[in-house]
Order: sequence, then structure tokens, then C-alpha cells
Amino acid sequence: MARITYLTRIEFAEGEIARLPGFLEELGIKRPLICTDKGLVGTGLVVRVAALLDDPVIFDGTPANPTEAAVMEAAALYRTSDCDGIIGLGGGSSLDLAKAVRVLTGHPPPLEQYAAVHGGVARIHGNIAPMIAIPTTSGTGSEVGRAAVINMDSGRKLGILSPHNLPDIALCDPELTYGLPPGLTAATGMDAISHCLETFMAPAFNPPAEAIALHGLEAGLRSIEKAVADGADIAARRDMMVCALEGAMAFQKGLGAVHALTHPLGAIKALNLHHGTLNAVLTPAVLRFNRQSIGQKWDVLADRMGAAPDRFIAELNARIGMPAGLAAMGVTPGMMEGVATEALKDHCHATNPRVATREEYLAILRESA
Repeated sequence: MARITYLTRIEFAEGEIARLPGFLEELGIKRPLICTDKGLVGTGLVVRVAALLDDPVIFDGTPANPTEAAVMEAAALYRTSDCDGIIGLGGGSSLDLAKAVRVLTGHPPPLEQYAAVHGGVARIHGNIAPMIAIPTTSGTGSEVGRAAVINMDSGRKLGILSPHNLPDIALCDPELTYGLPPGLTAATGMDAISHCLETFMAPAFNPPAEAIALHGLEAGLRSIEKAVADGADIAARRDMMVCALEGAMAFQKGLGAVHALTHPLGAIKALNLHHGTLNAVLTPAVLRFNRQSIGQKWDVLADRMGAAPDRFIAELNARIGMPAGLAAMGVTPGMMEGVATEALKDHCHATNPRVATREEYLAILRESA
């Protein structure tokens, strides 16, 4: 068992899920709302976790890209069931939905007023329900992140950010990811790797974050192909959970153009695209776009990868079965026009090392098609 305190408390070990009742008791939670999704319910994992608890309430309506409507439904269940705390159980979508519900335990709706681009950071205070985040994929790192990224009723995909919304405990048990399907392992793994890459490239001065990002990147690059090939590879699963965890620990420093584009792409309702897959497809073009602005960092990445970073990631994508480009995912040239416009409004836009224009975003999208 390892306890790490960096932004929030992390409990990391194989088999750690068995300690959940004790963690709830520490936080004074007697009737938690478990925020999860129907796919995870189907695996039996939700039943396994719920069996550890005396009186849980389960919301399993989290969509693949969490929506404001689903957040409001879960928040209503929290209130009517007299819950006193929240467990986020699942991938990044379930954890983000849980964090958005948590905001509403101490703040009135509408939810969109708490989005960072609307000045919402200053509106969020710490008088909210306690929360434990339990990841079952190794991708978003939402268990140690300040943000909940939600598809709003307005049609925009927006980040709700606040240090107050960091989960009280991140319970990280690599055993919960054993047997994750190869495609989902690949997509979530590339999400984690993209976080490490973008954080390392972001221009803010934060040496500890850069060091953590590089360590996470090394773990991810070392093990993603092993984890995709063998879902029961214990060392690879641990490495991928470390990569996801450290990518998110570090991205307090800022992300960049990959995420500025994937957020509006993920808001296209007709497609419902997976966030990690989008990150994978866009990363090579964004690396090329950033090269002139990141100086020696390009060489550091090339040294870690043993090749030009953009070429390495493109070839890695192909080996682990990522789509050949955005067109293969259903993204049309007409959609790209709107995405480029929305990317300029995203909270990740300003923290890319080379701030893009609308036309430059369009060029990245076309290059990634």
C-alpha cells in the first residue's frame, strides 16, 4: 500500500478496493451515491463494489460523454435518497459526472454557470459533499483532476474546474482494470499519454509537474502495447494506471491544442466520439505544430521515444488499432469548421505552447483527417 499526497490523497495498490468501507467511514459517508454506467454494471463490478457497502444508492445512467441532463438526474437522485457522499466508479465519464453532481450538492443550478470559460472557478466553494473516486480504466486521471468535462444542454462541451472539487480520496486499484478490452485499453491509454505529452509541452513554469509528466509518459510508453495485447499483464496494468494518474497530477500545469480540439469534437452529438481516441488521432499533428515553440523539449521527447515524437505516436497509434484519421471516425470537413471556432473558446486553448488561430486549428484537423 502506498499513500501519496499531491493535490489530493491517493490510495494505490492491487486489492485496495477492499478498504473502501474504511475510507467511507473516515469521510463520514453512510449513504453514498455511486455514479457509474450501465456497461460497468454489466461486468458485475458495480455489484462487487456495492456488496462492500451497507446502504449505497446507484446511478448507472452516465453516457459515454457525460451530459448536463444526466448530471441533473443523478443530482436529483442524490437529494431524494438522502445521500451524504459520492463515489465515482468507472472511467473518466463516470468520474466527471460524479464531480459535477458533487458541485450541485452545494451550489444551485444551472450547471453551466460553473464552467471555467464563464468565470465559474470563482463561484465554486468547498461546502460540498465528500467524494471518493475509483477509476476502472487508465486514461483520464479524473480521480486526481480538478475538472469535470460535461456536454451542456447548450451544445458545448465545457470544463467545470475548481481545486475544491478534487476527490477527497482517489482509490486506485489496478486489479479493477484487468481484462479491460484491447480497444478500450488502447484508447484510454492514449488519453493518458496525451496528458503527459501536453503537460510537458505547456509553457507554464512548473518543474515538478514536468517531471511527473515525463515519468508517467515513460510508464505509458513502456506498457501500453503490452496491456493492449494481454489484459491480465499485471505490471503493464499497473504502469498504465500510473501513467493516467501522473498525467492528471501534472496537467494542473495546463493542457493544449489536442484538448482544445477534442472537447468540441466530443460535443458533436451525431458522432459521440471517444475522447481518448480523438486525442490519439490529433496528437501527431499537434506535436508537429508545437515543434518550433518547445525547443529542447522536442529532443527530450525524441530521446524517450527513440524517434521523432510525431512519427512515433503515429506509428504507435497504428500498432494498437487506433483509427487512421478523423474521417474514419465520421468527422466531415463541415464539422471541422465549427470545431475550429469552438476550440478558440476552450479553456485549454491558451495553455498550448504555440497559441493557434482558427485557420491553424483547421489545418491541424485537416492534417489529422
